Amino acid sequence: MINIMNKRIKISLRQKKIIMGKLLGDGHLETVNGRTIRLKIEHSLKQRDYVDWLYNELENLASSKPKIKQQKVNGKIYNKYWFNSCYNVSLRFYYHQFYKDKKKVVPKLIHRWLTPLTLAIWYMDDGSVKSKYHRAKIINTQSFDQDDLKRLQLALLRNFNIKTKLRKQREGWQIYILATEINTFNKVVRKYILPCFEYKLD
Repeated sequence: MINIMNKRIKISLRQKKIIMGKLLGDGHLETVNGRTIRLKIEHSLKQRDYVDWLYNELENLASSKPKIKQQKVNGKIYNKYWFNSCYNVSLRFYYHQFYKDKKKVVPKLIHRWLTPLTLAIWYMDDGSVKSKYHRAKIINTQSFDQDDLKRLQLALLRNFNIKTKLRKQREGWQIYILATEINTFNKVVRKYILPCFEYKLD
């Protein structure tokens, strides 16, 4: 089955930007042998509009339409909404950039690929307002080590002139976007933020 699905499908520039954002966020690449790669997208059913939008953007890469499934975690049932891409040799580049020893990392050249659309996708996945009383925003980056986070901070500063700090959490470090930078940040991403995520901006 893998050999049948392991085909090269052209990925557009816009799709590349979206895939980069998903891999900085909640997206996951799965491989059988390092050559056959597929993209897995899964969110809470509450984010159905977002998954449907992603599917429409990546439809030519997808193996099927989004589906609902139930997942049991610590005895509690969660409703998930998901789809996968086909196994596609064109995704091999992203796997080699974003994975090292099967662990997700930040590519050394991320500054070349961090566009406004990529940043918006990343923020819709992992970003939030610090609190309803504060303008600062956070991006949940606890899975990355500090070298990876420094690359992201430098890319945000270099590409968009957005200054950030690191915020220690029990699980790792968050990227903290200062309140003084929010007008700049919003200007960069606002036109790409879906209506269902506007609460993350205002």
